[in-house]
Amino acid sequence: MVDERTLAERLMTYDTSRAEELAAAAGFVRGWLEARDIEVREQTHNGLPVILAEVGPPRDAPTVIFHGHLDVVPGFEEQFVPRVEGDRLIGRGAYDMKGGLAAMMWAVKDCADQQRVRVRFLCVPDEEAEDVDARSTDELIADGLTGDFAITGEPTDLHIGIEAKGVLAMRIEVRGRSAHGSTPWLGDSAVLKALDVFRRIEALPFARESSELFDRPSINLGKIEGGDVFNRVPDLCTMVVDVRYLPGQDPGEILAAVRAMDDVTVTRTLTRPPAFVARENTYVRALRDAIGRTLQDEAVSVGRDGASDAVSFQAVGIPAVEFGPTGGGHHGPDEWVSVTSLQRYRRTLGDFVRRLPAWLEHGSGEQLPLHAIDGGLA
Repeated sequence: MVDERTLAERLMTYDTSRAEELAAAAGFVRGWLEARDIEVREQTHNGLPVILAEVGPPRDAPTVIFHGHLDVVPGFEEQFVPRVEGDRLIGRGAYDMKGGLAAMMWAVKDCADQQRVRVRFLCVPDEEAEDVDARSTDELIADGLTGDFAITGEPTDLHIGIEAKGVLAMRIEVRGRSAHGSTPWLGDSAVLKALDVFRRIEALPFARESSELFDRPSINLGKIEGGDVFNRVPDLCTMVVDVRYLPGQDPGEILAAVRAMDDVTVTRTLTRPPAFVARENTYVRALRDAIGRTLQDEAVSVGRDGASDAVSFQAVGIPAVEFGPTGGGHHGPDEWVSVTSLQRYRRTLGDFVRRLPAWLEHGSGEQLPLHAIDGGLA
C-alpha cells in the first residue's frame, strides 16, 4: 500500500484548483506513466491538459476505460500538505479523487503485461468546473474516444455506483420594490422574496418523490446576491439553485413549475442527465465478482447524490459506473481516504481486467448478488 499512498501524496501536493498547478500535475502524471513504458499522449481542452494512455492489445479486444480527474475544489494552503493518521490519508483531493487516481494509475501499469483486454486511461482536468458547456470528457467522446465499458473513479467506498442524480442548476431573478431602509414596510424586499421562492421550490411535488436508491432529490441554495446599500430595501435578488433530480424525473417539468411562480425569472440553466446502468450488465457483474474476490465481502450497488461523468459515456451507448475507494469529507476541511482501500481498489481493477475475458466468453455459473443501498455517498 506504500506505492499507492506515496503516489497519492505526490498528486495531492499540487493545488490543482489552479490552471498552472494543473499543468504541472499533468506533466508529472505523464512522466510517471512514460517512465513505466506506457504509451501516453496529451492534448488540451480550454487550455487545460488532458492525459490519455493505453495498454494491452492494439485491436480486436474488449476495451475498458479507466476515467479519473486531476482537478480539485479550492482549499487552504495547509490542505495541500498531506498527512497520515492511522489508515487515513488526509488533505485536499485525497478522496475526490487523487487517492483513487493514484491507485488507478498503478492499475494501468499492472494491466500492461496482459494481452486480452485493452485498457484506456483518461485523466481530465475539469470535472469540478462550474458553468461549462462542454467538458473535456464530452469532447473526447465526440472526437471518437470509445470503449465497451467505463469506470470513473469517483469515491464510492468500494461500492458500484450504477445510478447518479441528474443536475438542474437555475439562476433565478426575483423582483421586489425598493424603499428607504428606515421604512421597509413601504417596499417589498427581493431578498426575502427569494428566500420564500426557495422554500416553495423545496415544497414542490417532485421534492417529495423517492426511488429504490434515493430517498429524495437534493435541493441546495448555492448562491444568493441582493441589495447594494444598507439603507435601501433591495428590489432585485439573484440566486442559484442546484437541484439534483432523480432518474425518471423530468427536469423540464421542474423548470416549468419554478417559472410559473410570481415575480420569478429564470435567466440561465445548466442541466446534466442522471446516470443509470443495469445491474445485470456483464461488465458490472464481472466488476462485482472482482470486488468480492479482492475484499472477501459482498458488493452493493449504490446511487450517488452527486452528478456523474458516467453519463458522458452512457450518452453514446457505453455502459459506465462509478467505482472508487473508501473515505469521506470530500470538498470539506478534513477530506480523507483510507490507505488500505487504495491497495484494495488497485487490486480489484487489475482482477477485473484479468478475469473479464472469461466473463465475456462463458459468464459465471454462480449468480452473485448485487444488492442496493440508499444514496448519500455524494
